[in-house]
Amino acid sequence: MLSLALSTPITTTTSAAAHSPSRPTFSLTPQHFLTHATRNHCAKISCNATNHPENLEILGGKLDRRHLLLGMGGFSGAAANLLSGDTAPPALATPITGPDLSKCTRGTDLNTDQPLDVNCCPPFAHEAIPYKLPHFAKLRLRPAAHLAGKEYYAKYEKAIALMKALPPDDPRNFMQQANVHCAYCNLTYQQTGDEKLQLQIHNCWHFFPWHRWYLYFYERILGKLIDDPTFALPFWNWDSPDGAIFPEAFTGKHSPLYDARRDPAHMPPAMADLGYAADSPTKPKKIPHNNLSIMYSEMVRTKKLEDFYGAKYVVGTQPSPGPGSVERGSHTAMHSWIGENTTGAEDMGNFYSAARDPIFYCFHANVDRLWTLWRSQRGSKPKEFDDGDWLNADFLFYDENAQLVRVKVGDTIDNQKLGYVYQDMELPWLKKRPLARFKKSLVAKLHKAAETVFPVKLNKVVKVLVDRPKKSRSEKEKEREEELLVIEGIEVDTGKFVRFDVFVNDEDDKADELDKAEYAGGYSQLPHKNPTKVKTRIRLGLTELLEDLDVEGDDKLLVSLVPKAGGEEITIGGVKIVYDSVW
Repeated sequence: MLSLALSTPITTTTSAAAHSPSRPTFSLTPQHFLTHATRNHCAKISCNATNHPENLEILGGKLDRRHLLLGMGGFSGAAANLLSGDTAPPALATPITGPDLSKCTRGTDLNTDQPLDVNCCPPFAHEAIPYKLPHFAKLRLRPAAHLAGKEYYAKYEKAIALMKALPPDDPRNFMQQANVHCAYCNLTYQQTGDEKLQLQIHNCWHFFPWHRWYLYFYERILGKLIDDPTFALPFWNWDSPDGAIFPEAFTGKHSPLYDARRDPAHMPPAMADLGYAADSPTKPKKIPHNNLSIMYSEMVRTKKLEDFYGAKYVVGTQPSPGPGSVERGSHTAMHSWIGENTTGAEDMGNFYSAARDPIFYCFHANVDRLWTLWRSQRGSKPKEFDDGDWLNADFLFYDENAQLVRVKVGDTIDNQKLGYVYQDMELPWLKKRPLARFKKSLVAKLHKAAETVFPVKLNKVVKVLVDRPKKSRSEKEKEREEELLVIEGIEVDTGKFVRFDVFVNDEDDKADELDKAEYAGGYSQLPHKNPTKVKTRIRLGLTELLEDLDVEGDDKLLVSLVPKAGGEEITIGGVKIVYDSVW
């Protein structure tokens, strides 16, 4: 029997500003916001800052944005320190910072050049305060959705109903909460005032920490609305066969957990397909085996932080530098599996609307859980990025008291410090290392197709021979360096759902058979309402795969890129093998 005893009262954050329990009034006038921000923060600039011309340029009253990262409610922490004059200026850093909410835009339809028919912009608050994590006497327990029970769901339904009943301009309102995801994920914010560079927290190293903060505040808002400090979000255990069916509690048409924009073909008793692509359906009998192989690839074969979290993303970086293993794989496939229906990629099937479906939060709780599990496999003190551009990146959220707060990536690493843990579940994928269909395959040596010239459209299966700079590596060399297959220059239109899978020395060419060692991984992209062209890349671990295929002594590999959806929209810039230190 599931117990929710491991929990803690929800406590408010400590700050200089007093929090009123009544619903605050929000100003929606950009000029009001800008006037307020100017009045309250310009006086903080010390003339002593001019003593450091290498760090600060003041030309005609303008601050060089390369050295100053502006955010809602004033300067970011790094910039405030730079301008204070109290201490020597810090080393130049460019972490992503909370956006200027007054410059939220709707974006433009690239096909019609007209403004989009969607507005993700949140209400304005006058100032964001730094968020201080409260002390948690006990930890909240997030339960598995298929085990939570009627009493739990009665409480959950009440909380969601109250959230939906909040006034439309209350930032805790259900649609306003959905718009938070829309705004950060649909290119509606500028990075630092540059109209040509939008903010996107997907497909980069901010994917896990941003969504962790998002669920954290969503959970606390629900708990406050029902006055239940023990409340914790459920997680949909789709990585395990036991929990891979869509949670029954979310299917009742009169429940506040229901959403009409789901694919009816994927409701119970259908099993979730973690390799889903509508244009290339998987045979039902293959789904359970493929799912375990996919999870093993994403969670066990993926060794490096960059390849699990995603590529580095700082100010000046174009959106989508490179997704991590879970994000580009099971996460995106499941979004499409739920939302791809007759209404045309809405709600879970599109970035802008995904959080309008209550299942989003249950689904993403499992994504967050996978982050926790991946870290737990790496010892009691797993190595993390020590890069200040990651640790000091910050975002803006409204807390359970409707106070705008600024949070940092560095505070998200340990979920227990945020006051919650997950119900323990079996991990069947952990020991499901896929077997090779063909060991010591000669397919690479016998390949006689014409040499592939890059860039190449992926409107058909592309096979390429890839040179291995190192072969027959010793165990010590393998422990020190991971061999990685890099698919680079992946150019896609983010308005389309696309997917392709990658196979190494595969002799079968059966696109829906992912439960074999020859399967190296895949890439998928969920549609955006505000589309653009992006170039990205993925890195796939090869060390264990090549051991399983018994081709470690080969000097070439045959890599197959198999389009599953939108291949005509995908261009590949190149394929190569690199070696990178495991940690």
